[in-house]
Amino acid sequence: MVDKRELICIRCPVGCHITAELEDGRVKSISGNSCPRGAEYAENEVTHPVRTVTSLVRLKGGEHPVVSVKTESDVPKEKMMDVVAALKGIELTAPVRIGDVAAEDIAGTGVRVIVTSDSAAV
Repeated sequence: MVDKRELICIRCPVGCHITAELEDGRVKSISGNSCPRGAEYAENEVTHPVRTVTSLVRLKGGEHPVVSVKTESDVPKEKMMDVVAALKGIELTAPVRIGDVAAEDIAGTGVRVIVTSDSAAV
């Protein structure tokens, strides 16, 4: 059985409408992409989707009660909610700087979470 999936590529601003055809869980064909990056995106998206998670974590003693963070690299899409749940349990102490590590191996993904904004202590 052939499974067709329609995607809009997010690798560049063009936003190609891509069709990926799968047979027995494997990519049979990809069409509609205007560059190789679109084909790569479509294949990854239908076989092993990943996402970067951005969020806020609590910050004690800072200019603001929270600070922005993101995963240092992509995590499997099915682990996103586990990552978000784990972030709820994190509280940092000011000062923090861009690039500081907020968590190692978040939700068992092997991915670090890094701070994406500076916050001084008050």
